[in-house]
Amino acid sequence: MSIRPNSLRIATWNINSVRARIDIVEQFLRDHQPDILCLQETKVANDVFPHTLFDAMGYHHRFLNGQRMHHGVATISRVPLEGAWRYDWQDNGEARHIGVRLAGGVLVENVYVPAGGDVPDRTLNPKFGQKLDFVERMTRWSEALSDPAVIVGDFNIAPLECDVWNHKALLDVVSHTPIEVEALARFQQSHDWVDLARRFVPEPEKFFTWWSYRNNDWRASDRGRRLDHVWCSPVLAPAVSGFEAVRDARDWGKPSDHIPQIVTLDL
Repeated sequence: MSIRPNSLRIATWNINSVRARIDIVEQFLRDHQPDILCLQETKVANDVFPHTLFDAMGYHHRFLNGQRMHHGVATISRVPLEGAWRYDWQDNGEARHIGVRLAGGVLVENVYVPAGGDVPDRTLNPKFGQKLDFVERMTRWSEALSDPAVIVGDFNIAPLECDVWNHKALLDVVSHTPIEVEALARFQQSHDWVDLARRFVPEPEKFFTWWSYRNNDWRASDRGRRLDHVWCSPVLAPAVSGFEAVRDARDWGKPSDHIPQIVTLDL
């Protein structure tokens, strides 16, 4: 692994319970050594977060927004971070966001967008409406954003045709419906966010970050979706020198159904 001078490596991963999968978190930190790790779906209250491992591995800076058994985000770092803020874009107290600031002023926003249930109709499925409203509140925040930022996390939306295994088959499936794609496009346009994965893996190449547990052989079927994203402010885009998706993590131990991604910034 080549590390550039003055580079900063930021990783994002929906871990689907940090305590249940602490062994593969350790493996990831040992093998890939990001400077900052943004976790989603930690499923743990702040007072019982597993601090011991992170201290032992030198990740002494931890900012948590946890919730017992559900949701939850955590930003863990071996470099100093300033402050922390927690936006309630869900508008119901769920733990789905935490933001921090790097010493140089860049914001790192860690977000877990709701999945939205199974029926893509807010009148029949309130969870779908909550998801759309979440993205709308996030968009209002983004419109007023003046600081350079990196936003990462599980957006639970696969926006492009090549972000899913079969575009036509998934048009009516929550995560790839036109209404969700349009909502995420408005969010992206609100700050001219740069989609870093697609900068390094240009469309129309298929690229996924999630595969259902229902697939007995996820590699063979490869019925994935790109639900997890790493975006940055346009002013930061020239500083981005690398991107990696750790696809093999989908096979580690008791795996998450998501894989980690790492972006390198030369700051």
